[in-house]
Amino acid sequence: MSAKNKTQPIDANALSSEKRLHSLIQTVIRLGKEAGAEETEVHLDETLDALTRFANNGIHQNVAEHGLTVSVRTVLDGKTSRVTTNKLDEDSLRAAIESSLSLAASQPKAPHLLPMPGKQRYAGVKRFVKSTAELSAADRARAVRRACDLAVEAGQVAAGIFVSGQMQSALGNSRGLFASYRQTRSEFSITMQEGAATSWAKGNAADVRDLAPQALTQTASRKAKVATSAAELAPGKYTVILEPAAVLDLVGFLFYDFSATALEDKRSCFNDRMGKPLFGENISVCDDAYHPGQLGAPFDGEGMPRQRVILVDKGIPRNLVYSRASAKRARKKPTGHGFALPNEYGEAPMNLVFSGGKSSIEEMIASTDEGLLVTRLWYIREVDPYEKVMTGMTRDGLFRVQKGKVTTAARNFRFNQSVLEMLRNVKMMSPAVRSTGEEAFEMVVPAMKINGFQFTEATKF
Repeated sequence: MSAKNKTQPIDANALSSEKRLHSLIQTVIRLGKEAGAEETEVHLDETLDALTRFANNGIHQNVAEHGLTVSVRTVLDGKTSRVTTNKLDEDSLRAAIESSLSLAASQPKAPHLLPMPGKQRYAGVKRFVKSTAELSAADRARAVRRACDLAVEAGQVAAGIFVSGQMQSALGNSRGLFASYRQTRSEFSITMQEGAATSWAKGNAADVRDLAPQALTQTASRKAKVATSAAELAPGKYTVILEPAAVLDLVGFLFYDFSATALEDKRSCFNDRMGKPLFGENISVCDDAYHPGQLGAPFDGEGMPRQRVILVDKGIPRNLVYSRASAKRARKKPTGHGFALPNEYGEAPMNLVFSGGKSSIEEMIASTDEGLLVTRLWYIREVDPYEKVMTGMTRDGLFRVQKGKVTTAARNFRFNQSVLEMLRNVKMMSPAVRSTGEEAFEMVVPAMKINGFQFTEATKF
């Protein structure tokens, strides 16, 4: 290999410097120009993740992974294509560019393809926390040990994961655009089992000091103990108190409906409903990449700055999000929500923030004469896309509420419920918090007390 083809190896314990990322992007752009590309765009994504997995009250896996990928999009004669590689030497990068040009040549011309954007200005966000980046396997093991010790003391069995990591992305193109972003993340998930009963808790944060694994463990342990004697109830409509993870996993299915491309293609539940009352007046939603409870880059897949967009205002869907292409078609300004090109989806809001209320979950329980407290939902599938009817099941903690108190656990239910109807029947909300589940991406949502939630049958577990 010639000297110019040598690349500095990735440091296994640290992310690359921004200078190195910029240099790598400039190299790809130069190679693209030499290969005859009219325009070249480069995405770099680097992750450094470590995971500690435990089960049966002990750690059984500890792994770490560090990788950097280069994704190259070229444009020639109105045609575009993208190729991704994790090989960083010039010969491999040149081969990726040539593959991209070859793939583009076999495509039809994209009639609405826009020139790549030039330089942009971005608002600063600081989501890289040194204490998270420096978290070691031993640190995670100590937290897991405390969780498992608590399980043993309670006569329970603990299983779960503790993840810590760093990531960064950089984007540049041949028109002078350059954007970069880095963040840390930590996540702790635990399932506690006592006999046949289980309960679950999960947290996710940029700052590991905000994660509180011990508090999550105590919550799951307490719920598992209550869940040991579950009564089977008749299906029907119930007042439910959905904890934030359960709310997130349902309302997360709305995110693509706010896409201008989805509305244009008649694939949104907001078709013919924009500007009309649809939810309760207590429901307001925005997309806000700068909210302190959010993570993610302040730019989209084309390098456009993300804008804060009010999507729902007091129950009325007001606005959509736009990529550059959908904005031009609609004669609007792009909102910085486009996906990397080429793609068939256009854009979507990825930083949903629901307005909350002032009630605690305890106050919701105290105000409920008869109802159910729901820890989380799973196996959620869409039944009716326009009415947003979803089906799925409760899991890991369903509890009966009677005369303002949690009295016993209930056998799990299957539900069949319209999210649109659900958001018309919200009676109380907690303050909105950053939440994480299993069926949707992290967002900022409240717990909700909802009337008339439809359960169709009891499940077999």
